[in-house]
Amino acid sequence: MIKNLTLSILSALMITAGGAFASGGGGGHIENVQFSFDGPFGKWDQNQLQRGLQVYTEVCAGCHGLQYVPLRTLTDLGYTDAEVRAYASQFEVYDAELDDTRPALPTDNFPKGGVAEAPDLSMMAKARAGFHGPYGLGLNQLFKGMGGPEYIVALLTGYTGEEIEEAGTTFYENDIFPGGKIAMGQPLWGEDVEYADGHSNDLHHEAEDVAAFLMWAAEPKLMVRKYVGFMGVFFLTLLSVLLYLTNKRLWKPIKGKTEA
Repeated sequence: MIKNLTLSILSALMITAGGAFASGGGGGHIENVQFSFDGPFGKWDQNQLQRGLQVYTEVCAGCHGLQYVPLRTLTDLGYTDAEVRAYASQFEVYDAELDDTRPALPTDNFPKGGVAEAPDLSMMAKARAGFHGPYGLGLNQLFKGMGGPEYIVALLTGYTGEEIEEAGTTFYENDIFPGGKIAMGQPLWGEDVEYADGHSNDLHHEAEDVAAFLMWAAEPKLMVRKYVGFMGVFFLTLLSVLLYLTNKRLWKPIKGKTEA
């Protein structure tokens, strides 16, 4: 019975996974991207995160904000305290005590976006999932890391160049966005920014860099969570082995008498 039940569950998972893969989990097919932070032992690529911050600052920040991300956390990307202060000073934040705006400090958060309709990007990589595999199980996040960052890359590279006029509003055709049209014009075209490290700045690399940065913005403690999870599994496994051996040793005399 248990064997039949197990086979039934595995068959159901395979069928569901096939259907989910065919649908892409959204408006179009989302490809896996080999991000450095994928998998249980993945780590942030600080150079990529710095490039992603540059793309966000020069391209995205005019419309979109990161109001839930403290500016001081940029030190996690390898910046010094002085560099973070210099970066923060380019933003203006409202100070209730002054009843006026002032240059931002590292103790402030990133400001809100400049366009009211533009969504905040602080949690975008968590809010927008790519392909989860069988619904509710997140198998592809476990094995491939496919999720929000992949969705962002696919969205930024999914523009067809076509415009759609509806009721006096211009929409832009996008193969990934649900419904196939989006109000945001194509933000990245390739060579939009000049990377200080000389890295390739074509469309796909820029999209991947800003997607990695937005993943960090959504989960800055991802590496800590992975480490804690790994150590938890390790110690639980060790405890299970010790309990098994202890159980065998305690019951061995009693089992010997019973068999005799």
